[in-house]
Amino acid sequence: MLTKRIIACLDVDDGRVVKGVQFVNLRDAGDPAECAAAHARDGADEIVLLDITATSDKRRTMIDVVSRTARCLFIPFTVGGGIRELADAEAVFEAGADKIAINSAAVKDSTLIGKIAARFGSQAVVVAIDAKRRNKGFEVFVAGGRIPTGRDAILWAREAAACGAGEIMLTSMDRDGTKAGFDCELTQLVADAVSIPVIASGGAGSARDFIEVFQSGRADAALAASIFHFGLENIGQLKLELRAANVPVRWPC
Repeated sequence: MLTKRIIACLDVDDGRVVKGVQFVNLRDAGDPAECAAAHARDGADEIVLLDITATSDKRRTMIDVVSRTARCLFIPFTVGGGIRELADAEAVFEAGADKIAINSAAVKDSTLIGKIAARFGSQAVVVAIDAKRRNKGFEVFVAGGRIPTGRDAILWAREAAACGAGEIMLTSMDRDGTKAGFDCELTQLVADAVSIPVIASGGAGSARDFIEVFQSGRADAALAASIFHFGLENIGQLKLELRAANVPVRWPC
């Protein structure tokens, strides 16, 4: 049985890790490299760094931050934000990333997924989807959750997979930062719609939330930020609780 992954997320703004609620009211959580190294020591299976204002500010990813963080890590490292074309992805990989996450640019031009996959392999391409509940469905948002697209999240996940994405990183905007638990309904719908791994994001508040999204939401991995940054959940202890609930995780942490 494939093990479930625990991923620590670093939302970076102006070179600092930040975290808010439902994509707003951000507060400082520390230095990216220091946070990444700490999460890795604590047992995280992967690290995701998202330059959350790169797209809205119309700039490229902060390569110096990526490079400095990559030097601290010996686990898979994914970077997203501000990647608009193949050359941007190449720069991020050269800076030390193992995978790239694309969101707004992929929605604008889905062929970008295939271009990056052809150059670096599908396993290195993560399509990030920020979704919010709308009219009994789930709508895709871009530009750091600022702009609605009118697109259905489940249909877009299926299209992204068909274009060559290796994973879907699915964030519930309604649950982001609330610690109210992952949106298991949304996660399950996407997991059932695609044959590639789905990373659940948004709402983690306790070990029980991880257990539910793995069991009921059928997620392959679960990502969190706030509860790891501010010491509310120890990753090693979380893995012990997951094992006790018969959720397979990588061990030792």
